[in-house]
Amino acid sequence: MVAGSAEDFVHLHVHTEYSMLDGAAKLDDLFAEVGRLGQQAVAMTDHGYVFGAYDFYAQAKAAGVKPIVGVEAYVTPGTSRFDRTRVRWGEESQAADDVSARGAYTHMTLLARSTAGMHNLFRMASLASLDGQMGKWPRMDRELLETYSEGLIASTGCPSSEVQTRLRLGQYEEARRAAGELQDIFGKENFYVELMDHGLEIERRVTKDLLRISQDVGIPLLATNDSHYVTAEDSIAHEALLCLQSGSTLADPDRFKFDSDTFYVRPAAEMREVFREVPEACDNTLLVAEQCDVHFRTAADGANFMPRFPVPAGEDEHSWFVKEVEKGLHYRFPAGIPDEVRRQAEYEVGIITQMGFPGYFLVVADFITWAKDHGIRVGPGRGSGAGSMVAYALRITDLNPLAHGLIFERFLNPERVSMPDFDVDFDERRRGEVIDYVTRKYGDDRVAQVVTYGTIKAKQALKDSSRVLGYPFAMGEKLTKAMPPSVMGKDITLSGIFDPKDSRHGEAEEFRQLHDGEPEVQKIVETARGLEGIKRQWGVHACAVIMSSEPLLDIIPIMRRPQDGAIITQFDYPTCEGLGLLKMDFLGLRNLTVISDALANMEVNGKEPVDLETVDLTDRNTFALLGRGDTLGVFQLDGGGMRTL
Repeated sequence: MVAGSAEDFVHLHVHTEYSMLDGAAKLDDLFAEVGRLGQQAVAMTDHGYVFGAYDFYAQAKAAGVKPIVGVEAYVTPGTSRFDRTRVRWGEESQAADDVSARGAYTHMTLLARSTAGMHNLFRMASLASLDGQMGKWPRMDRELLETYSEGLIASTGCPSSEVQTRLRLGQYEEARRAAGELQDIFGKENFYVELMDHGLEIERRVTKDLLRISQDVGIPLLATNDSHYVTAEDSIAHEALLCLQSGSTLADPDRFKFDSDTFYVRPAAEMREVFREVPEACDNTLLVAEQCDVHFRTAADGANFMPRFPVPAGEDEHSWFVKEVEKGLHYRFPAGIPDEVRRQAEYEVGIITQMGFPGYFLVVADFITWAKDHGIRVGPGRGSGAGSMVAYALRITDLNPLAHGLIFERFLNPERVSMPDFDVDFDERRRGEVIDYVTRKYGDDRVAQVVTYGTIKAKQALKDSSRVLGYPFAMGEKLTKAMPPSVMGKDITLSGIFDPKDSRHGEAEEFRQLHDGEPEVQKIVETARGLEGIKRQWGVHACAVIMSSEPLLDIIPIMRRPQDGAIITQFDYPTCEGLGLLKMDFLGLRNLTVISDALANMEVNGKEPVDLETVDLTDRNTFALLGRGDTLGVFQLDGGGMRTL
C-alpha cells in the first residue's frame, strides 16, 4: 500500500547495478536513499534483462520499501523479433534522430502490476533473448506484448522509444498511431505517456507533441527520471562506469557520456518542481505504485520444483527408490549385506523419504550411471554426500561410508531442512555430454546452466579508475601492489583500508601513506570507491545446472548465450534454489581426464589397467609420497598449504 500526499513521488524508471556498465545504483544504497527521502516505493527497470528482480524485491522488502519490478525493454522496430533486419523510419539526413543502434531497437517501460504480470514480464524478457537476440540486445515484439500484456503497466518510454523517435522525425501521425496501438494492447488504465526532463534538448523537442498525444488519444501522463545512479554526487562514478563500457577515458571529448548530471533518485520536491505545469504526471506515479503488488513464492513458502524421475508403470518415486537401493546394496555386497550396512541403509531411506528427496537420488543416480555406462569417468565422491550409504548403493559415490567413518547427518539432517547437494566430478572433456543427456531426458525447457555476476573488487576498481582518469598502467600496478595481500582469495575493501575498526586496517599502512602523500592517488581512490562493488558483467557458472519439474519460463527468466546458444538462467543459483528449483553441480575435473588418459595408455602399452574401484587404499609407497608433500597434480592435495602440512 502506498498512501501519499500531493507532495509525494515514486521513481518508476530506475537503472540499478544490474544494468551492467550502465547503472551505478547499488541496491543497498538505492533503498537507503529512497528511505531517506521518505519515498515509500521504487521501481527497477534495467535494460533488456531482469537479472536483479528477486534481489531487488528481497532487499526492498527488508528495507521497508515497496518493490515495483519492471524492465526497460528493447523492442524490435520491425514486425517480428525473429527478423534481424535493421529498420530506419526517417531520411538519411535524420540518422541522428532515427531508430537506436543503427536501426536495431526501440525502448519502452514495462512494470509488473501483479504477480501474474511479473511472470508475464519474465516470459517476455526470456523470449526476447531466446528468439529476438540481436547482438547484445534481447528484443521483444508486438506479438509478445499482445500475448503477455495481462498484469502489466506500460508507458511510451524514453527518447529511444518508438513514440519519441517518430516525433523527432516529424512523424506525428505515426507516433500517435503507435501510442494508440500500445494503449489497445495494455488497456486504457494501464498505459501512460512517459515524460522526462533532464534539461536535455532531445527531451524538450518532443514534450509538446507528447502532451498533444496524451490529449488526442486520451492517455494519462507519467513523470519519470531516468535514474542511473543514486545521488547527484554519484554522477562521477557513473561517468567512470560508462568509460569502462566504451573503453575510453574521462578526458576524451568524444566519449559516451550523459549530457546532464540529473540522472539520480531526485527528491519529490525536485520532481514536482520540474513538472509543475503537469502535476497529474507526478500524481500518477503514486497511482501506479498503489496498483503494483507482486510476490515471489519461495522454497520457504513451499515452492518445490524437484524434477520428477520417470518410473516404470505401477511404481511411484518412493517405491522405485526403495527397490533401486535394495538392488544397489546387492551389487555392492554380492557376498551378503552386513547387518550394520542394512541398518544404515534403512535409516537413510527413512530420512530421505521423510524429507521428500527420493526423486533427487534417482535423478542423480541415473545420470551418473549413464555417464559410467558411456565410458565417462566419474569421481568417487567428495563432500558430505560421501557419507551416505544409499548414495554408495546407487553408485552415486564409490566409497563405503561405514568403512571410512563418514557421517550421513552432515549431508542430510531432518532437523536442518535443506536441499541435498552432491558435487559430481566428470572428465572435463565430456562433462557437456552429461548435461546434454539430462537436457534430453527432462526437457530443454526444464534444464539450464546458471548465470554468475562479476563484481568490481577493490584492486580492479583501482586499476579501472587509474585508467579512465588517464594515468599510465604503472600507476594502477603501484596502487594494487601497495594493498595488503589477499586472504583466502579476498581483498580488503577500500573502505576497510581507512577504517580503524576493520580487522585488517593495520596491514594497510603502506597504502595509506601513498594515499596521503599523492593527490593523484587520492583522486584515483575517490573514483574507485564509486566503482567498487558494482556488477561489471555476467558469466556462466562453472558447474551449476538448474533442473525443474515445470518449464523454467513459468518460474524464472532465462536467456540464450549468443556465443553458443546455451540456455542460461537470469537469476543466480542461490536465488534459483531459494525459489524451489534444484541446482546440480556438474564439475569438469582435469584430474579425471589425466586418470582416464593414464589408464588408456596402460592398455596401449600392453598392461592391465588399474581397477580404481578395488585399488588398495593401504599402499605404503603412496602414503610415503603423500608424506613427502610430493603431490603436485593430486586433486585437493596439491595446494601449498596441503603440501606444507
